[in-house]
Amino acid sequence: MSEQISTTVPVEAPAMPRHVAIIMDGNNRWAKLKRLRGIAGHKAGVDAVRAVVETCAQEAVEVLTLFAFSSENWRRPEEEVGALMKLFLIALKREVRKLHRNNIRLRIIGEKSRFSKVLQEHMAAAEELTAANSGMTLVIAANYGGQWDLTQAARSLAMDVAEGSLSPDAIDEAALQSRLALGDLPHPDLMIRTAGEKRISNFMLWHLAYTEFYFSPVYWPDFKHEEMQKALEDYSLRKRRFGRTDDQVDAVSSETPLLRQANR
Repeated sequence: MSEQISTTVPVEAPAMPRHVAIIMDGNNRWAKLKRLRGIAGHKAGVDAVRAVVETCAQEAVEVLTLFAFSSENWRRPEEEVGALMKLFLIALKREVRKLHRNNIRLRIIGEKSRFSKVLQEHMAAAEELTAANSGMTLVIAANYGGQWDLTQAARSLAMDVAEGSLSPDAIDEAALQSRLALGDLPHPDLMIRTAGEKRISNFMLWHLAYTEFYFSPVYWPDFKHEEMQKALEDYSLRKRRFGRTDDQVDAVSSETPLLRQANR
């Protein structure tokens, strides 16, 4: 999955997104609607994760990034945060071998140092177990924030400048991109947020510059195979311009198949 990232605009957009990013929202509201405790919604959300991973793998999506826990989520009630950490650990133990059997690579991004030592050890073990898998890459963003990502990337570049190994003039978009948590992966083509909210909540601020957004009213625990397919179908109908006019996009789309055929 590793590749050299280009800052040039794509020639054409495929009907199926290479990279899907999802803000999984609505677990608490789902539980409240059913008069259950909030953690019940998070537990039900695990089934939705499983369904979405299966659907994306079946549709040959290359990368799926799930926003599991933001750097702002520590502000939630202590009891809920503790229950979420326990659920995260349980999910790692139960699901990682299934991912491995299905040739899915797991990556976890975010500031991991704030998690317990036990949880950090399981994260590292899960990534190591699946590191050589060549199927879809599943990225879990945990204690992640877009501002944190940009800050740590800028700090990394600044350290190189201070040490004399990097010239300030050499810092461009590609250099900053290379220091981001997902610097080796394509940017998301499609970003989905569930539960009717229409904001990105400090998620992948750099990466979403040209991403198509899809906002679903469905609470995350109910966002399963059918809802995921709806989102993918909606994306397939989008016309991605990347700054071009409609005529330019149509011209590229009509010429590209001919160019491919001529180059065979």
